[in-house]
Amino acid sequence: MESIGGGGGAWPEPVVMEFPTNSSAESQAKVPRRIRRRLLEAKSGSSPSSAEEIEAKLREADLRRQRFYEWLSCKARPKPRSPSWSSQEEDLGQRIKARLVAAEQKRLSLLEKAQKRLARLDELRQAAKNGVEMRMEKEREELGTRVESRARQAEENRLRLLAAYSQRRAALRERTAHSLVQRLLRENRYKERVRSAISQKRSAAEKKRLSLLEAEKRRAHARVMRARRIAKAVCSQRESERLRMEQQLKDKLQRAKAQRAEYLRQKGSPRSSSSPSTWEKDGDNLSRKLARCWRRFVRSKHTTYYLTKSYESLGLNSKSVKSMPFEQLAMLIESTATLEATKLLLERLESRFIISLATATSSVPAPQNIDHLLKHLGSPRKQSRSRGVTPKKGSAGKPTKKSSSRYAVRVVLCAYMILGHPNAVFSGKGEREFSLMEAASGFVHEFEILVKDILNGPDKGKSFREQLAAFDSAWCNYLYRFVAWKVKDARALEEDLVRAACKLELSMMQTCKVTADGEMPELTHDMKAVQKQVTEDQKLLREKVRHLSGAAGLERMESALSDTRSKFFESKEKNASSPIAHSASPSDSDPSSSVQNSIGSPDASLEKKKSPVARSLFGSSKEAAAAGEGVAANSGVLVAENEKLPTENEILVNEIVHETDGSIAASLTSNNGDEVEIKTKLRETMEKAFWDNVMDSLKGDKPNYSQVLDLVKEVRDELSDLAPRSLRQEILDSIDLDILSQVLDSGTDESQYLGQILYFSLGMLRQLGSSASEDVAKEAHQKLLNELAEISQSAHQTKSSFVFAIVKGLRFTLEEIQNLKREVSKARIQMLEPLVQGTAGIEYLQKAFTERYGSPSDASVSLPLTSRWISSFYGNLEEEWGEYVNSLSALSVENNSQPLVMTLRTGGAVSANQILPRASASSGGNSELPECSGDIMDKLVRLGLLKLVCGIEGVTLQVSTRVAQVECSTVEVHSKRVSKDHSYCNKVKFIHC
Repeated sequence: MESIGGGGGAWPEPVVMEFPTNSSAESQAKVPRRIRRRLLEAKSGSSPSSAEEIEAKLREADLRRQRFYEWLSCKARPKPRSPSWSSQEEDLGQRIKARLVAAEQKRLSLLEKAQKRLARLDELRQAAKNGVEMRMEKEREELGTRVESRARQAEENRLRLLAAYSQRRAALRERTAHSLVQRLLRENRYKERVRSAISQKRSAAEKKRLSLLEAEKRRAHARVMRARRIAKAVCSQRESERLRMEQQLKDKLQRAKAQRAEYLRQKGSPRSSSSPSTWEKDGDNLSRKLARCWRRFVRSKHTTYYLTKSYESLGLNSKSVKSMPFEQLAMLIESTATLEATKLLLERLESRFIISLATATSSVPAPQNIDHLLKHLGSPRKQSRSRGVTPKKGSAGKPTKKSSSRYAVRVVLCAYMILGHPNAVFSGKGEREFSLMEAASGFVHEFEILVKDILNGPDKGKSFREQLAAFDSAWCNYLYRFVAWKVKDARALEEDLVRAACKLELSMMQTCKVTADGEMPELTHDMKAVQKQVTEDQKLLREKVRHLSGAAGLERMESALSDTRSKFFESKEKNASSPIAHSASPSDSDPSSSVQNSIGSPDASLEKKKSPVARSLFGSSKEAAAAGEGVAANSGVLVAENEKLPTENEILVNEIVHETDGSIAASLTSNNGDEVEIKTKLRETMEKAFWDNVMDSLKGDKPNYSQVLDLVKEVRDELSDLAPRSLRQEILDSIDLDILSQVLDSGTDESQYLGQILYFSLGMLRQLGSSASEDVAKEAHQKLLNELAEISQSAHQTKSSFVFAIVKGLRFTLEEIQNLKREVSKARIQMLEPLVQGTAGIEYLQKAFTERYGSPSDASVSLPLTSRWISSFYGNLEEEWGEYVNSLSALSVENNSQPLVMTLRTGGAVSANQILPRASASSGGNSELPECSGDIMDKLVRLGLLKLVCGIEGVTLQVSTRVAQVECSTVEVHSKRVSKDHSYCNKVKFIHC
């Protein structure tokens, strides 16, 4: 070391380090604080460390130790020391090594202790884990045992609850039955008290009614006396006025007489003035007699010129009737002044014609005998006397009394109607109608020439006698055409009446269940009512046929009825189907056409004897279908199959928006038109069949109450729907179907319980109805209850009477419910009318129309029918507008007091009182309608609607335009009103639309 130190310099001074080898207690005391803190932290941990964590910590500790040793070795490098220190350094190295060995041993011991501790901790952890698993298994077993016990206990509790519930239900049923019996007893006592109170009130009401009638009688008598006094005052005033005018006339005559005498005195000589001669007196008396006779003649019979002038003042000529509206022309023709003036003029022309024939030479041809034509103008019940117009020699001074006039007034006026409005008069456009229109035009032309000759004098080319003969010739031609047309329509009307009588006969035989031998079983009350009604209807039809066609028409009708009965009996013998099928909806084909298919074709000789009406009733369905196809083919109207029809909401909104003569809700209950009448009869037939079925199901030995329960359920449901929520529970409690079913099955007190339900239902209906009709409804309900009480309390009560009472009560209740629903619907519509009649309704209709047919720019493509409709009358637009303007000027001159909507019949008369109220209402309601402004589109729409209404073929969705389809129902109603009487009495009827 010294050599090294001499060559390399001085060695550092050695460092002395001591490593004491003390006991473990001392070594533990010298453990660094950092290691001690970590050990304490490891010992104080909440959970024991795992083996992996311990191994990771050991590796980290080993790594830190190596680093420490390296740092320590670097720090303990030998310093240059003197040689004297070498021995000390050796000793120090030995001590260090010893200390290192001791530290290593201590570390190994610590590592061993840590491993033991970790092994012990792992054992504890495994033991804890096993303990937890065992504990969880034990808890699971205990929980399963507890759940099973609870399930058994719940099942036992459920069985106990079911038993208790069954006991409560049994007790409730017993209490319900007991309470039901008690309530029925209380209600019976209450009914007795009510009946006595009602009888008392009825007697009091009767006394009050008699007193009111007496008071009304006194008031009416006072009004009559007041009217008589007023009439007497008016008569006295008129008499005084007449006397005053008469006195004025006498004064004027006296003054004129004095002036005439003065004039004669001035004209004559002084001698004659002083003493008038005899011839002046005779001339004066003669002039006064002539003037008096002429005034008497003018007042009694008038002159021909005066009569013609009166007729001309009516303004009835060929030009005016063409420009005059149909309603104004009908009103003018049916007015009393027109009929009287025309009658007097025609009678004078007839007398002049007879005189001209009597004074004519032999070269004048004899007039035509038209007695056979005049017979068709009157009723067949009146035997018209034969009359000749050619007088015999020597009989010119002895005119015979005529039973009828040669010139019929109404037939003459019909010529003007035909000339002015042929489309409204004729139901078709055939050869017969065309010839009649030409004959009417010729007759009117000759008649106007004759009137002109009377007023202005005859022309130089033709005398008055020749013109009168030409007028009579044109009249004969026109009368012949007119009678031919009338006879044709009369025959069609007769066939319709006979067909209706045959249908009624078939319905009665089917309803009364007539057997093949012609015998009727025991008739019920309804059957007797049907038989009585059919007999009365057939009596009316016979009267109409006798009025129309006389005895010959009655014979044809009886023959048709006989053929119908024979066909019915033949079908009965061959077990054919019913002649009248109970269908839920009306059909265009005959309902009895199925009988013909089951009967087969009869012999040709027998078929010839059958009535055509009977053949039509029993005709095959193929023939009816072929006829329908022929009518459709002749109509010439092309309708697209995929055409979109207006919805019901659109139609209702349109009617509300355009309603001007009252509320639209008030028109819901109107029953005008043949179609509504047919539907009403069909509905009555179906209802009768239904209730007959219900009665049959209750009349057997084992009655079936299922339909009664269904009807009672329907009553309950309908009342629940109509009633507010506060009353629904009361309705459900009062009408209990379960209790009713039990009562009906038991057969005890069934009439009492049904009467209770009926009484409650009627009371609820009165409560839900309007207060205005409460008294009327209460009276009707009480009347029904009294009738049912009499039936149920009768001593000889039978099963049929009980069934009749049930059916009558249920039917009456359901009808009252339907009436109440109609009133509710009307009230709802009335509430909506103010909203819809504003801009909302117009916008809704515009939107619906645009959605269906597109924009207005594509109107020619989307609305082809409308385009053809407008183009069909566009050429006559200005002419029709001119006629309308002329009619307005004519209407302003007419008297406003003349009655509206008069009726013109060819060959007869109809009283205006039958249709006057409706016309006055219509005219009053349309007073606020806007007049035509003269705009081109306004004129086109109004003229088109007028053409649709006046069309004889009728208005349907197939013939109406897309624009008018929403209004099709309204237009169809007015069109049917206009052409309604064409097929019945050959009359032309105006209706103010």
